[in-house]
Amino acid sequence: MQKSQQLFTEVTHDGSLKLSLKEVTLPAPKPHEVIVRIEAAPINPSDMWPMFGPATLAAASLEPATKVLTAPVHHSMLGRVSSRIDQVLPIGNEGAGKVVAAGDSPAAQAMIGKTVGVLSGQTYAEYCCVPVQACIVHHEGTSPRQAASSFVNPLTALGMVETMRMEGHTALVHTAAASSLGQMLNKICLAQGVALVNIVRNQQQAKILHDLGATIVCDSSAASFKQDLYTALEKTGATLAFDAIGGGELVSDILTAMEKVGSKDAKGFNTYGSASNKQVYIYGGLDFSPTILNRAYGMTWGIGGWLLMRFLAKLSPARVAELHKQVADEIQTTFASTYTEELSFSQAMQPEYIARYNAKKTGEKYLINPSKN
Repeated sequence: MQKSQQLFTEVTHDGSLKLSLKEVTLPAPKPHEVIVRIEAAPINPSDMWPMFGPATLAAASLEPATKVLTAPVHHSMLGRVSSRIDQVLPIGNEGAGKVVAAGDSPAAQAMIGKTVGVLSGQTYAEYCCVPVQACIVHHEGTSPRQAASSFVNPLTALGMVETMRMEGHTALVHTAAASSLGQMLNKICLAQGVALVNIVRNQQQAKILHDLGATIVCDSSAASFKQDLYTALEKTGATLAFDAIGGGELVSDILTAMEKVGSKDAKGFNTYGSASNKQVYIYGGLDFSPTILNRAYGMTWGIGGWLLMRFLAKLSPARVAELHKQVADEIQTTFASTYTEELSFSQAMQPEYIARYNAKKTGEKYLINPSKN
């Protein structure tokens, strides 16, 4: 039976996080499954909460002999992760590698030897067993490193534009817009002629987007930010926003600016604000502080959560396949990702490396390569 080294996470009832490297036995693939030798798996922001939960990582320590990293979790925080207490769980949303074995269905057999991106929730492993539907088959010449980020960022960016069209909006607003995902969204919108309002936190991030050809960038640290945002929304007519931050007043500021644009020509009583729907979807959590809403945007608005997998479930299998093909076709252009450093399992568990990748800095992205060292 095939053995595989794999990372696992556990939060215990007595207030401890344990990140451990274990040897597991791979199952034989079912007819519709393939075995992928993982050669590159990105550490996305969406991976870090499953990995570490609410642990105090500044107090983390690694025991090399047992290959276990331990960090304290304050007892007041255990309620936030009650569903996972005392469970040893796999981690790693996505990755890429070569298909080395397959079930006996034609679709699975056709993937043998191909480079595929996979979405499985357990890609921080030497080998991964996944259904063929959870794979994007890449073209010859695409390396696993290039294919590593095939799902989370590319499909989220494509899903934002799909959501815009499905819900009858005509333009978009995006926060934390200089991220890898934000850069992909800019390329998509430029190619498809979609007006996009980018919100960033400093001029360095603004330059990143301007260099990519972005035409509308608002710096939230500028004194003129609220006026700049109003001007951008007036120009684009954007009534849909995707927010990666979550905490603070930015969501409220966006809705307020949308309302000001929608009501700028109102006469007489305007008790309930503009009739056009204003929608913000929070899809990330860069700031876990409360989301503060200052009710200054009428009565036609919505705030909700947006998750990639739940969005994809709304699409037909044929449309999902079209999006997968677009990712494969453009993985070295529109959806290209760059990486700060490639880590071994050992490095990914060391506190000094965790401090680097858990900082979630713009322009920095890390990969785990299970075969390194």
